[in-house]
Parts: sequence; C-alpha cells; structure tokens
Amino acid sequence: MKRVVLITGAAGGIGNATAQVFAEAGWHVVGVDRQDVEAPPWIDHFIRADIADPDAVDEILSAVTAREGCLHALVNNAAIQLCKSLVETTVAEWDAVMASNVRSVFLTAQAAFPLLRESRGAIVNVSSVHALATSSCIAAYAASKGALLALTRAMALEFGTHTIRVNAVLPGAVDTSMLHDGLGRGHANGHTLDEMVRGLGRKHVMGRVGQPEEIGQAILFLADGSRSSFMTGQAMVVDGGATARLSTE
Repeated sequence: MKRVVLITGAAGGIGNATAQVFAEAGWHVVGVDRQDVEAPPWIDHFIRADIADPDAVDEILSAVTAREGCLHALVNNAAIQLCKSLVETTVAEWDAVMASNVRSVFLTAQAAFPLLRESRGAIVNVSSVHALATSSCIAAYAASKGALLALTRAMALEFGTHTIRVNAVLPGAVDTSMLHDGLGRGHANGHTLDEMVRGLGRKHVMGRVGQPEEIGQAILFLADGSRSSFMTGQAMVVDGGATARLSTE
C-alpha cells in the first residue's frame, strides 16, 4: 500500500515540485490549494479549499479519511508573502498573513492528528530563513515564519508521545513566482527579472538561488520515517549557504 501525503499550497512553486518529488518516490499525493487550477498528473487527489478556514480544514480531512483512509505525512507549505513596511501594513493584511501562514498549520495539524497518530506519521512545516534573519519591508511574513518555527518545536513535544515527528524546512531564495513577485516589487534599475534572479544567486555561497524540487527533496527526507526516524523538533535550513555568511564579509 502506498503511503499518503497531504500537501497544502500544492499549486505553488515549492508545493507543486514537492508533490512531484513524493509521487516519484511512490507516495499517494493529496494536494490542497485555494487556487482553482487543474491538478497535474502527479497529484492523485486535489482539493480546492482555503486552509485558514476551520470548516474547510475539517472537510479536507473528512475527504481524506473517506477516500484514502489513512495519512502518513502532512506538509504545511501554503503561505502568502506581504512585501510592505510595518508602518504601512494594515490590520487586515497582518491578519491575512497570520491566518494563511500560522493559523492554517494549527488547524491542519489538529485535524490530521488522529490519522497521523494511527500511522505514526510525520509533519513537515515549511518555514523560511526569514525566521532566522530577515530583510526590511517583510515584517509580517518574517513574524509568521518565526512563529511557525516555534510552533514546530511545541508540536514536536506534544505529538512526540504519540510517535508523530514534527520538523521544519527553512528555504532560502527559491526560483518561484513568490520570489519573482518580491523582486518585481523592488527597483529593477533597468534589469530583467532573470538578471535580478541571477544577481541574487551570486550573493549565495553556492552562486545561485535554489530550485523548488531541491526543497521538495528536503521535505521528503523529513517526512519519510525510514530516512529521518530520529529527527523531531528540528529546523533544516536549505538556503545555498546564504545564512552562513556574516553580513560584514
């Protein structure tokens, strides 16, 4: 029997690539996204829903229970990014970021708990290097990702007694539409988007930004109990060495 993974934000760059990585590894993939898109062939069961909505989350897990009957891993990947100064951020914008990036994880973990307890499964939360070191004009996003890292540790403690492992992946700059949107809001100074991505990549130790499937492989490692059975409550940074370098260098 195939192991079952539920991936939120499955229509986005990292989510879609992660779904493909799991499918290629032989998993049955359930993808959730609020976008109304046609699911790619590597997603076996696509559910359109807003995971910040408690009722929607209950419906998602009910559908998984009815159709798949089990769940071995939950990947909390869905997120939105707000590139705006703190003083200009509205209460509605702040709440929207926290609902999408933090409350959704609380809701999905709570709802998936019975299935994961039965399978002795795993949760992987997709945080960000912004939880460790951040930039200006991205305060709401950084705060949400920092909260997600703390939530990961708390969940690991509570769920560990039920043999559910909980870890976080902290991606750096990854070549996705979210990165492109963030760069596009800045000052291009006559540079094309491709030039800006390459320029950002040159600031990394590895000389490039990451690819979505590279994050997907890290997520698979943490989700698969045969690969990471003695890991829980941990934060795996996947950033091409970006946070290894001092700002004074």
